[in-house]
Amino acid sequence: MKAIVCHEFGAPEAVTSVQHLPDPPAPGPLEVLVEVSHASVSHATGLLIEGRYQKHPPLPFVPGTEGVGTVLQCGAGVSHVKPGDPVAFICDWGSYGSRVLVHGATVYPIPRGLDPLQALALPISYGTAYTALHWRAQIQEGDTLLVLGAGSGVGAAAVELARQIPGVQVIACASSAAKRNDALRRGAHHAVEPAHLIEQVKQATGGKGADLVFDPVGGDLLLAALRATAQYGKIISIGFASGTIPQLPMNMVLVKNLTVYGYFYGQYLGWTPANERVRYQAPMQAMMAELFALAARKAIEPHISQVFPMEQLCPALQALHGREVLGKIAIRIEGDPA
Repeated sequence: MKAIVCHEFGAPEAVTSVQHLPDPPAPGPLEVLVEVSHASVSHATGLLIEGRYQKHPPLPFVPGTEGVGTVLQCGAGVSHVKPGDPVAFICDWGSYGSRVLVHGATVYPIPRGLDPLQALALPISYGTAYTALHWRAQIQEGDTLLVLGAGSGVGAAAVELARQIPGVQVIACASSAAKRNDALRRGAHHAVEPAHLIEQVKQATGGKGADLVFDPVGGDLLLAALRATAQYGKIISIGFASGTIPQLPMNMVLVKNLTVYGYFYGQYLGWTPANERVRYQAPMQAMMAELFALAARKAIEPHISQVFPMEQLCPALQALHGREVLGKIAIRIEGDPA
């Protein structure tokens, strides 16, 4: 098979190359062998290659945690997919190879009529946004939601999914006019600039502030968002795309009676030492089926904005880090010639 291989931890341009590797073995009882067509590129991808992520794969390894493709073989204990089925999947690593073994708990059948490239944008970005908003922060009808980083894959997902909840008002914060316009197109009621976040959120809410802040950015932007949060408001932190982990002024948390949630989607995917993917398989499969149904009827618009060949992983990461990308980007996975 053909794969992008990381030889050691470090800068992606120095430690990755496209190679030919032996095919994976036959799947175990709970595993699925997938022929991969496309895989997503994320900030976590770069961190994994650099050795700065929560988990350190054994070297050498094939990066990539999310992909779409076709089932080749299933283990005896897998019944929800079969050979020939189009699927989306989440794995610990390995999606940048033309074949990958994945635990069946995180393999999701793509319904007929849904473009696999649309499906690719769903498991991590939309899955993170859905579970963070509903399972962790318990967003309510009538809430005002402030989405930071609304031009990112997970930010755009939060905007679209919040718009499915009756009475929720969505304020999108994004760094460029193009991203703010895209957020409005996706259903945000207001779009604000990071430099003027506090005054613009207060103006949009009649001085009250946001009931819930969805934060994949961190850094100084979250500190500004704290000042734009309503009394008894909630903040859910899901990542630090800014590269800076903020130090929260707890006096402000105290006097405004705020609730701050930390949220790690990886708990449901088996990315913690407890490896709870089987425990959460049923709710995750149900949630993914709901997301696929929303996409199939065009209630949400998952979108891959750019697709790069395997040899251009580094330019793909650079495009992502340059913050000019709308939504998500992907790598086209090429198999060995027959």
